[in-house]
Amino acid sequence: MAAANSFFSVVAGVGAGTGRSVALKFAKTYPVVLLARNPANYESIVKEIKASGGHAIGISTDISSPQSVSSAFQEIQKELKGKKLAAAVFNVGGKFIRKPFLELSLEDYEAGYDANGRGFFLFAQAVLPLLLESVESSPHPPSLIITGATASVSGRATSASFASGKFALRATGQSLAREFGPKGVHVAHAIIDGVIDIPRTKEYAVNNGAPDGKISADAIADAYWYLHTQPRSHFTQELDVRPYVEKF
Repeated sequence: MAAANSFFSVVAGVGAGTGRSVALKFAKTYPVVLLARNPANYESIVKEIKASGGHAIGISTDISSPQSVSSAFQEIQKELKGKKLAAAVFNVGGKFIRKPFLELSLEDYEAGYDANGRGFFLFAQAVLPLLLESVESSPHPPSLIITGATASVSGRATSASFASGKFALRATGQSLAREFGPKGVHVAHAIIDGVIDIPRTKEYAVNNGAPDGKISADAIADAYWYLHTQPRSHFTQELDVRPYVEKF
């Protein structure tokens, strides 16, 4: 089996929260590629990883655009020539639109699907052939890990756009797990059921301000690493996490 430094990881949907934590976690073992539409979302993380002795590259990518995704993976192959893909993480949130259903435009409704339906389709089609190539030599089973949300299983009032995209994401992930699991690729979906503790949510009074009432982004990263390192005799297809005080 080849050494871990012969492999790389990729994280789509990188920002100051979960994406950063996941990138830092996986960068301890692999070079990591960070994909985000806005370079400002990954530039500081790339610097942080490099400063700690890791290897990272950022690529500006519109995950819902076939041309942009194709261009990103061409650049990855050029930058990391000779390395194989060990883990791919789809952490794209998508546009969250909260409106009464009768006030939604078709454009509003489709916005939820663009990232989590269309975007995941494009990402998965790009990474799965690379993960299949790694099955025989990867230190851990090649992994495709998907970030879901409460909306993946619960379509709340006024959230039809976001929920439809997250439902599609979960359903596609289930289908891929059943198709590619027997081929040695671990496809796992994580339901992140609660508010994540990131700079943007610092002032949110979540769960009545209870200590640890928000989900730790670093803990999510630990969970994703656990999923990636599971042996093929023990694949988890879906993991749901929430704070101890979260209602569900």
